[in-house]
Amino acid sequence: MTRDDKAVLIDELKKKFASYTFFYVTDASGMSVAQTNQFRRMCFERGLEYKVIKNSLIKMVLEATDTDYTEFNAKVLKGFSGVIFTNEAGNIPARLLKDFYKAGSTEKPALKGASIDSSLYIGAENLDTLTKIKSRLELVAELASLLQSPGQHLASALKSSGDKLAGVLKTLSEKSED
Repeated sequence: MTRDDKAVLIDELKKKFASYTFFYVTDASGMSVAQTNQFRRMCFERGLEYKVIKNSLIKMVLEATDTDYTEFNAKVLKGFSGVIFTNEAGNIPARLLKDFYKAGSTEKPALKGASIDSSLYIGAENLDTLTKIKSRLELVAELASLLQSPGQHLASALKSSGDKLAGVLKTLSEKSED
């Protein structure tokens, strides 16, 4: 690969990393071709992009960003690295990895690290935490329901009080007619 080719590749990777809010770095060493193809298929079905990228290129790209990836680069970018990209939700790749482990009874590709809105998660022990992260849409829906809840309680209280008052008035009017 010539310097010009490498510069073009680095520019493409910079654009890719800049355009995705969430990315996971995995170690897929030791996976068979069939397992790798199955994993890529599952990524495609869930709208994720999976690429195998050299660690030195990932490091160059991350150093050019505004986020401090020093610890990430030192601990995560070793060995064989595949990167899962998504903009949908930060928990989708984690759920994919869990589902892939269940389906194939394998622990590969192993999570090495993840960047979720520039928050860094290093190590496979964070996988359960990452599966529980809520997407922006889920958080907005939860907030909307919390804001809506007091209004619903007030409306139901007023309605039930109004029903009781109407019942009392009806009973009184029937008594006065007798």
